[in-house]
Amino acid sequence: MILGADRSRLSKRHGATSVLAFKEEGFLPEAMVNYLARLGWSHGDQEIFSREELIQHFDLATVGQAGAVFDRAKLEWLANHWMKQMPAERLANDLALFLERAGLPVPADRAWLGRVAESLKERAKTFVEMVEMGGFYFAEPAGYDREATVKFFTPEAVPRLTLLLRRLETQEPFEPEALETLYRGLAAELGLKLVDLAQLTRIALTGKTASPPIFQVAALLGREKTLARLRKCLAVVEGKA
Repeated sequence: MILGADRSRLSKRHGATSVLAFKEEGFLPEAMVNYLARLGWSHGDQEIFSREELIQHFDLATVGQAGAVFDRAKLEWLANHWMKQMPAERLANDLALFLERAGLPVPADRAWLGRVAESLKERAKTFVEMVEMGGFYFAEPAGYDREATVKFFTPEAVPRLTLLLRRLETQEPFEPEALETLYRGLAAELGLKLVDLAQLTRIALTGKTASPPIFQVAALLGREKTLARLRKCLAVVEGKA
């Protein structure tokens, strides 16, 4: 018997109970198979199993008779593990389906989409979550995090963004390592911490205070979109300053 956290029989009031419902949430099948096989069964202390390993080790004789509690947190931990194991091509193909469902544009360049997914998979547990985290790659942020604007949209941000725009316009190559070098050099020149420039850029590009590494984000967005979003942010800051 599969039980909820309150140790009563698992039902809809505990959340999703259908495998198809978890599929709709964007859980990888590898994670679901791994988790369900371990529910009430063990093989030593091993938690992570590929299908091949399950075929090799699973035995009904070692399945416990007591009810097993469905632990969503553990499922999500496994889901994140398996997400990080997926190759970029597989991630891109699956992510495209969830972008379409969310009404976001699906890039024709699957190699680029694979790189985007690679940048998001470290923190994502499902493809729905990946879309929520990385929507800024596919559509310009509609606004900026309110608390972040209070902290970072200050009069000092105007010259900082202006200088960043000037340097980024001619930056070659427009790649993560080179961008980080540029930012570190400018921060030292201005007597600032790297975060003062990086976080301001993160807000401008994503609308949020948390994202994949910002130099990776800028490189994936490309020079044109990065500059356009920084200019829009500068206009907003100037209006507040």
